[in-house]
Amino acid sequence: MNADPVLFVGAGPGDPDLITVAGRRALAEADLVVFAGSLVNPELLSVCRPEARREDSAPLALGEIVALMAEGHRAGLKVVRLHTGDPSLYGAVYEQLTALKALGVPARVIPGVTAALAAAATLGLELTLPEITQTLIITRAAGRTPVPAGENLAALAAVGASLALYLSAGQGEEAGRALAEGYGPEAPLALFHRATWPDGRLVWTTCARLAETLAAEGLDRHTLILAGPAVAAARAGTAAPPSRLYDPRFSHAHRAAPEEKKCP
Repeated sequence: MNADPVLFVGAGPGDPDLITVAGRRALAEADLVVFAGSLVNPELLSVCRPEARREDSAPLALGEIVALMAEGHRAGLKVVRLHTGDPSLYGAVYEQLTALKALGVPARVIPGVTAALAAAATLGLELTLPEITQTLIITRAAGRTPVPAGENLAALAAVGASLALYLSAGQGEEAGRALAEGYGPEAPLALFHRATWPDGRLVWTTCARLAETLAAEGLDRHTLILAGPAVAAARAGTAAPPSRLYDPRFSHAHRAAPEEKKCP
Protein backbone atom coordinates (compact mmCIF):
# COMPACT_ATOMS: atom_id res chain seq x y z
CA MET A 1 0.00 0.00 0.00
CA ASN A 2 1.27 3.48 -0.90
CA ALA A 3 1.89 5.41 2.33
CA ASP A 4 2.84 8.63 0.55
CA PRO A 5 0.03 11.19 0.30
CA VAL A 6 -0.61 13.09 -2.89
CA LEU A 7 1.24 16.39 -2.39
CA PHE A 8 -0.38 19.62 -3.55
CA VAL A 9 2.57 21.96 -4.01
CA GLY A 10 2.44 25.73 -4.38
CA ALA A 11 4.81 26.62 -7.23
CA GLY A 12 5.02 30.28 -6.24
CA PRO A 13 4.36 33.30 -8.47
CA GLY A 14 6.67 32.42 -11.35
CA ASP A 15 10.32 32.75 -10.39
CA PRO A 16 11.55 29.14 -9.91
CA ASP A 17 13.63 30.23 -6.93
CA LEU A 18 10.48 31.25 -5.04
CA ILE A 19 9.18 27.73 -4.55
CA THR A 20 9.65 26.54 -0.97
CA VAL A 21 12.38 24.10 0.01
CA ALA A 22 9.68 21.54 0.82
CA GLY A 23 8.04 22.08 -2.56
CA ARG A 24 11.29 21.67 -4.47
CA ARG A 25 12.09 18.50 -2.54
CA ALA A 26 8.66 17.07 -3.36
CA LEU A 27 9.21 17.77 -7.08
CA ALA A 28 12.66 16.20 -6.99
CA GLU A 29 11.28 13.00 -5.46
CA ALA A 30 8.07 12.75 -7.50
CA ASP A 31 7.24 9.89 -9.86
CA LEU A 32 4.22 11.71 -11.31
CA VAL A 33 3.74 15.48 -11.53
CA VAL A 34 0.33 16.82 -12.55
CA PHE A 35 0.95 20.49 -13.26
CA ALA A 36 -1.13 23.49 -14.33
CA GLY A 37 0.65 24.03 -17.64
CA SER A 38 -1.11 27.29 -18.47
CA LEU A 39 0.16 28.95 -15.28
CA VAL A 40 3.21 27.19 -13.81
CA ASN A 41 6.68 28.17 -14.98
CA PRO A 42 7.94 25.13 -16.95
CA GLU A 43 11.45 25.72 -15.59
CA LEU A 44 10.24 24.20 -12.34
CA LEU A 45 9.88 20.84 -14.04
CA SER A 46 13.64 20.72 -14.53
CA VAL A 47 13.83 19.84 -10.84
CA CYS A 48 12.09 16.54 -11.58
CA ARG A 49 14.03 13.34 -12.23
CA PRO A 50 14.33 12.53 -15.96
CA GLU A 51 12.21 9.42 -15.56
CA ALA A 52 9.39 11.22 -13.72
CA ARG A 53 6.11 11.36 -15.61
CA ARG A 54 4.74 14.86 -16.29
CA GLU A 55 1.07 15.50 -17.06
CA ASP A 56 -0.33 18.91 -18.03
CA SER A 57 -3.73 19.41 -16.40
CA ALA A 58 -4.68 22.47 -18.51
CA PRO A 59 -6.88 20.51 -20.96
CA LEU A 60 -8.34 18.21 -18.28
CA ALA A 61 -11.58 18.42 -16.31
CA LEU A 62 -11.78 17.87 -12.56
CA GLY A 63 -12.72 14.20 -12.79
CA GLU A 64 -9.82 13.47 -15.13
CA ILE A 65 -7.33 15.24 -12.89
CA VAL A 66 -8.52 13.42 -9.78
CA ALA A 67 -8.49 10.06 -11.58
CA LEU A 68 -4.93 10.68 -12.75
CA MET A 69 -3.73 11.41 -9.23
CA ALA A 70 -5.68 8.54 -7.67
CA GLU A 71 -4.41 6.01 -10.24
CA GLY A 72 -0.85 7.17 -9.70
CA HIS A 73 -1.18 6.86 -5.95
CA ARG A 74 -2.67 3.37 -6.20
CA ALA A 75 0.17 2.35 -8.47
CA GLY A 76 2.59 3.20 -5.67
CA LEU A 77 3.87 6.42 -7.23
CA LYS A 78 4.85 9.58 -5.41
CA VAL A 79 2.34 12.06 -6.86
CA VAL A 80 2.71 15.85 -6.89
CA ARG A 81 -0.07 18.20 -7.95
CA LEU A 82 1.76 21.41 -8.87
CA HIS A 83 -0.32 24.59 -8.53
CA THR A 84 0.65 28.16 -9.30
CA GLY A 85 1.12 30.56 -6.37
CA ASP A 86 -0.38 29.15 -3.20
CA PRO A 87 -2.95 26.36 -3.61
CA SER A 88 -5.26 27.86 -0.99
CA LEU A 89 -5.97 30.95 -3.12
CA TYR A 90 -8.08 30.48 -6.27
CA GLY A 91 -6.55 27.06 -6.80
CA ALA A 92 -9.76 24.97 -6.83
CA VAL A 93 -7.86 22.83 -4.36
CA TYR A 94 -10.68 22.05 -1.93
CA GLU A 95 -12.74 20.20 -4.52
CA GLN A 96 -9.72 18.10 -5.48
CA LEU A 97 -8.90 17.27 -1.87
CA THR A 98 -12.53 16.38 -1.20
CA ALA A 99 -12.69 14.10 -4.25
CA LEU A 100 -9.45 12.34 -3.30
CA LYS A 101 -10.68 11.85 0.26
CA ALA A 102 -13.88 10.25 -1.07
CA LEU A 103 -11.68 7.80 -2.97
CA GLY A 104 -9.64 7.01 0.13
CA VAL A 105 -6.54 8.74 -1.23
CA PRO A 106 -4.57 10.76 1.36
CA ALA A 107 -3.34 14.22 0.41
CA ARG A 108 -1.36 17.06 1.92
CA VAL A 109 -0.73 20.68 0.92
CA ILE A 110 2.67 22.38 0.77
CA PRO A 111 2.02 26.14 0.66
CA GLY A 112 3.59 28.54 -1.80
CA VAL A 113 4.30 32.25 -2.23
CA THR A 114 1.23 34.01 -3.60
CA ALA A 115 1.48 36.76 -6.24
CA ALA A 116 0.31 39.55 -3.92
CA LEU A 117 3.23 39.03 -1.56
CA ALA A 118 5.72 38.63 -4.41
CA ALA A 119 4.42 41.85 -5.98
CA ALA A 120 4.72 43.72 -2.68
CA ALA A 121 8.30 42.49 -2.34
CA THR A 122 9.12 43.65 -5.87
CA LEU A 123 7.78 47.10 -5.06
CA GLY A 124 9.38 47.27 -1.61
CA LEU A 125 5.88 47.70 -0.25
CA GLU A 126 4.63 46.99 3.26
CA LEU A 127 0.96 46.11 2.95
CA THR A 128 0.28 46.68 6.65
CA LEU A 129 1.68 50.12 7.41
CA PRO A 130 1.38 51.20 11.07
CA GLU A 131 -1.50 53.62 11.68
CA ILE A 132 -2.34 53.62 7.95
CA THR A 133 -3.72 50.14 7.31
CA GLN A 134 -3.44 46.90 9.23
CA THR A 135 -5.62 44.79 6.96
CA LEU A 136 -5.06 43.04 3.65
CA ILE A 137 -8.07 41.99 1.58
CA ILE A 138 -7.51 39.36 -1.12
CA THR A 139 -10.41 39.14 -3.53
CA ARG A 140 -11.55 39.04 -7.15
CA ALA A 141 -14.17 40.81 -9.23
CA ALA A 142 -17.29 38.94 -10.24
CA GLY A 143 -17.06 37.33 -13.66
CA ARG A 144 -18.15 33.94 -14.92
CA THR A 145 -17.59 32.82 -11.33
CA PRO A 146 -19.83 34.97 -9.10
CA VAL A 147 -18.81 36.31 -5.70
CA PRO A 148 -21.05 36.30 -2.62
CA ALA A 149 -23.31 39.34 -2.40
CA GLY A 150 -21.67 40.54 0.81
CA GLU A 151 -18.25 40.50 -0.83
CA ASN A 152 -18.90 42.83 -3.73
CA LEU A 153 -15.79 44.80 -4.66
CA ALA A 154 -17.19 48.25 -3.90
CA ALA A 155 -18.05 47.19 -0.34
CA LEU A 156 -14.59 45.72 0.21
CA ALA A 157 -12.86 48.79 -1.22
CA ALA A 158 -14.92 50.95 1.14
CA VAL A 159 -13.05 49.36 4.06
CA GLY A 160 -10.05 51.41 2.96
CA ALA A 161 -7.50 48.66 3.58
CA SER A 162 -4.79 47.21 1.34
CA LEU A 163 -6.47 45.18 -1.38
CA ALA A 164 -5.08 42.58 -3.81
CA LEU A 165 -7.34 41.92 -6.76
CA TYR A 166 -6.80 38.63 -8.54
CA LEU A 167 -8.28 37.27 -11.78
CA SER A 168 -9.96 40.56 -12.65
CA ALA A 169 -8.13 42.11 -15.60
CA GLY A 170 -11.03 41.10 -17.81
CA GLN A 171 -13.45 43.17 -15.73
CA GLY A 172 -11.54 46.45 -15.86
CA GLU A 173 -14.57 48.72 -16.27
CA GLU A 174 -16.50 47.21 -13.36
CA ALA A 175 -13.44 46.85 -11.16
CA GLY A 176 -12.31 50.42 -11.81
CA ARG A 177 -15.71 51.83 -10.86
CA ALA A 178 -15.88 49.74 -7.69
CA LEU A 179 -12.36 50.66 -6.59
CA ALA A 180 -13.02 54.35 -7.32
CA GLU A 181 -16.01 54.26 -4.96
CA GLY A 182 -13.81 53.12 -2.11
CA TYR A 183 -10.45 54.75 -2.76
CA GLY A 184 -11.34 57.67 -5.02
CA PRO A 185 -11.00 57.93 -8.82
CA GLU A 186 -7.42 59.26 -8.68
CA ALA A 187 -6.13 56.71 -6.18
CA PRO A 188 -3.09 54.90 -7.59
CA LEU A 189 -3.17 51.23 -8.58
CA ALA A 190 -0.14 49.00 -9.10
CA LEU A 191 -0.69 46.49 -11.90
CA PHE A 192 1.68 43.55 -11.84
CA HIS A 193 1.67 41.42 -14.97
CA ARG A 194 3.32 38.02 -14.41
CA ALA A 195 5.04 39.18 -11.23
CA THR A 196 8.57 37.72 -10.84
CA TRP A 197 8.58 36.18 -14.35
CA PRO A 198 11.41 37.32 -16.69
CA ASP A 199 8.85 39.19 -18.82
CA GLY A 200 6.96 40.55 -15.82
CA ARG A 201 5.90 44.20 -15.76
CA LEU A 202 4.74 46.82 -13.27
CA VAL A 203 2.36 49.45 -14.64
CA TRP A 204 0.92 52.30 -12.60
CA THR A 205 -2.54 53.69 -13.19
CA THR A 206 -5.51 55.06 -11.24
CA CYS A 207 -8.91 53.66 -10.39
CA ALA A 208 -10.55 55.89 -13.02
CA ARG A 209 -8.16 54.77 -15.74
CA LEU A 210 -7.93 51.09 -14.89
CA ALA A 211 -9.85 49.75 -17.90
CA GLU A 212 -8.10 52.15 -20.27
CA THR A 213 -4.65 51.12 -18.99
CA LEU A 214 -5.38 47.39 -19.10
CA ALA A 215 -6.44 47.70 -22.73
CA ALA A 216 -3.60 50.01 -23.78
CA GLU A 217 -0.94 47.84 -22.15
CA GLY A 218 -2.45 44.55 -23.28
CA LEU A 219 -2.60 43.22 -19.72
CA ASP A 220 -4.49 39.95 -19.40
CA ARG A 221 -5.68 37.57 -16.71
CA HIS A 222 -2.15 37.08 -15.37
CA THR A 223 -2.33 40.62 -13.98
CA LEU A 224 -2.61 41.33 -10.26
CA ILE A 225 -4.00 44.68 -9.08
CA LEU A 226 -2.85 46.21 -5.78
CA ALA A 227 -4.81 49.07 -4.23
CA GLY A 228 -5.13 50.93 -0.95
CA PRO A 229 -3.39 53.49 1.25
CA ALA A 230 -0.12 51.53 1.49
CA VAL A 231 0.08 51.46 -2.30
CA ALA A 232 -0.65 55.19 -2.41
CA ALA A 233 2.13 55.85 0.11
CA ALA A 234 4.60 53.82 -1.93
CA ARG A 235 3.62 55.60 -5.14
CA ALA A 236 3.98 59.04 -3.56
CA GLY A 237 7.12 58.12 -1.64
CA THR A 238 5.61 59.45 1.56
CA ALA A 239 6.80 58.40 5.00
CA ALA A 240 4.66 56.31 7.29
CA PRO A 241 4.55 56.41 11.09
CA PRO A 242 7.29 54.13 12.47
CA SER A 243 6.22 50.92 14.12
CA ARG A 244 6.57 50.67 17.87
CA LEU A 245 8.43 47.39 17.51
CA TYR A 246 11.81 49.16 17.24
CA ASP A 247 10.95 52.31 19.20
CA PRO A 248 13.41 52.50 22.16
CA ARG A 249 10.61 53.97 24.28
CA PHE A 250 8.41 50.92 23.69
CA SER A 251 8.97 47.88 25.88
CA HIS A 252 8.19 44.28 25.00
CA ALA A 253 9.20 40.80 26.15
CA HIS A 254 12.76 41.21 24.88
CA ARG A 255 13.46 44.90 25.52
CA ALA A 256 12.69 47.21 28.42
CA ALA A 257 11.84 50.87 27.89
CA PRO A 258 14.53 53.33 29.16
CA GLU A 259 12.57 54.15 32.31
CA GLU A 260 12.34 50.45 33.10
CA LYS A 261 16.07 49.82 32.84
CA LYS A 262 17.98 49.73 36.08
CA CYS A 263 20.97 51.97 36.57
CA PRO A 264 24.28 50.13 37.21
